[in-house]
Amino acid sequence: MRKEVWFGLTIMAMVVLAAFILLPPLSLMTNGHLGLLMLALVVVAIMLGFPTAFTLMGMGMIFAWIAFRSQNPGLAVQQTLDLMVQRTYSVMSNDVLISIPLFVFMGYLIERANLIEKLFKSLHLATARVPGSLAVATIITCAIFATATGIVGAVVTLMGLLALPAMLRAGYSVQLSAGAITAGGCLGILIPPSVMLIVYGATAGVSVVKLYAGAFFPGLMLAGLYILYVIILAKLKPHLAPPMSAEDRRVPLPEFAEIVSTNVSNKVLPGLMGAIKGKRNAAVPMRELLNHMVIALLPLLTVVVVMGAIFLKVTAPLPVEDTEGVVAMGSAGFGSSDEVSTESSGLQEPEQEAGLAEPPAEMGSAAPAASVSVPKDDVKPIETPVAAAPVTAAERLPVPMNFWIALTSCAVALALFYAYFSFARLEIFKMLLGSFFPLAIMIMAVLGSIVFGLATPTEAAAMGSLGGLCLAGAYRRLNMTVLRESVFLTAKTSAMVCWLFVGSSIFSAAFALLGGQELINTWVLGMDLTPVQFMILAQVVIFLLGWPLEWTEIIVIFMPIFIPLLPHFGIDPLFFGLLVALNLQTAFLSPPVAMAAFYLKGVSPPHVTLNQIFAGMLPFMAIQVFAIILLYQFPAIGLWLPEVLYK
Repeated sequence: MRKEVWFGLTIMAMVVLAAFILLPPLSLMTNGHLGLLMLALVVVAIMLGFPTAFTLMGMGMIFAWIAFRSQNPGLAVQQTLDLMVQRTYSVMSNDVLISIPLFVFMGYLIERANLIEKLFKSLHLATARVPGSLAVATIITCAIFATATGIVGAVVTLMGLLALPAMLRAGYSVQLSAGAITAGGCLGILIPPSVMLIVYGATAGVSVVKLYAGAFFPGLMLAGLYILYVIILAKLKPHLAPPMSAEDRRVPLPEFAEIVSTNVSNKVLPGLMGAIKGKRNAAVPMRELLNHMVIALLPLLTVVVVMGAIFLKVTAPLPVEDTEGVVAMGSAGFGSSDEVSTESSGLQEPEQEAGLAEPPAEMGSAAPAASVSVPKDDVKPIETPVAAAPVTAAERLPVPMNFWIALTSCAVALALFYAYFSFARLEIFKMLLGSFFPLAIMIMAVLGSIVFGLATPTEAAAMGSLGGLCLAGAYRRLNMTVLRESVFLTAKTSAMVCWLFVGSSIFSAAFALLGGQELINTWVLGMDLTPVQFMILAQVVIFLLGWPLEWTEIIVIFMPIFIPLLPHFGIDPLFFGLLVALNLQTAFLSPPVAMAAFYLKGVSPPHVTLNQIFAGMLPFMAIQVFAIILLYQFPAIGLWLPEVLYK
């Protein structure tokens, strides 16, 4: 029998043994202990391979019936069925969940647009001089593609078919190749837009918008740590990641580029400008030169537009509160006590001294009104605001020093960029324009609209789905077959997630009815833990749960247990969710249920063993633990952006 099977059976045996040892005898067992028994049975059933959603529903209904029966046996069945219907309806009426099928549909469309091969090739050439360039390009490609799709299995499988053979041919070690692919492919469940964050937000009652803003920098940090590890390892042990040869780094140039680089200059801007204004462009069409000049100037134009928008934002005049029209009681500008100035208020005092006259006939009153006698001394002047003085246009604010520093940095970066911008790099830049930038623009548009409050996650997901359709159409991959497959897989994935929510809701209700949550709360609070100790305990439990369970089971089963304890320890559910999101990366990289390893093994050459893949994932798991420690020590990594945007 395989080792991973023995490992799984051992964990199940330990769960069952712990349940028998820790729980009291059946005669002394309370409903709270039955809740803990239900929790242990659910874990064992899932590890045996039973469907998670239906296991949660089945166990929840059985134990809910036991809880209701202990109170009122005659109504137990009716109450259990009512509970199932109410919980199902509450889940299906959750507006946040609408974004899940839309994001999944966007991911499947982008996956079928065949962008990943172009993206990997262009990034490989762009990072050719970096140590471990193939592995670095693999991680960046996985991060971008996983962010756009959010489908870990699809990204790991495609990169296993594309990058693994290339790395093995280049002499990379199997462990490093497998670790880079699996770790990079799992980034999609952390970097927004992530379905996992939506599931956590709906489970914990945390704003998905704030979760997206908070997870942005931790996700980039984790990807950066992966890349830094690969570069250091390739520098220290070049035999594990041999550098790219000069022949492999060579980029074939088109005919016009060969002519211009030979006759004018190898640098793009001097070469194109010299060819346009000189006599040496006879063999090159002017339209070709102008088109490539526009492409070459795109980075400069982008910086100008972005910095111009920032300038207008940071120097915008402060809004002026117009309070000049509000005048204090009895101040100048009103009439005397006997009359009100018509110039200031437009109202006139009644002409009669003894009473108020009835309104004139032309005002629409046909019946005469009774006269009301009011003493003249009691008539008070009608106090109205004085007409506001015209507000002059406010002057723009002075430009802050940070803007000039950023502008100078951009100018220096552009100068260095164009100083080394050869025609070979222009070809790589064109490849990135056709693969990297469309995805990046779409992702930033979706995230930006969510983070800056321009759209809800559901609305942004709908626009992302439209963007996926446009991308697939632009790359001529949109046909009825692709559309039908994407819709079918979206429906399948969405049904799985929604049924998980239904099962989790029923399970949580049964757990609460039995008193299991109260029992756990009493036990944890009785330990008299500090907030730091509780946080460490919770993260260790989640880390260990990542071995036998996937992230979906961990969130829908165990998060409802941890969340009620957070207020007692003064822990922000948003910060806790970011730590959990980093921690749940281990669910895809932890044996024996490391699904990323099995995805990669399914498309690997026969000589690549599962043990080699597991060994390659272990250093990246250590990096994940280090990232969790960094985030805990420096919470601003995750909380700075939400505080700035939503303070």
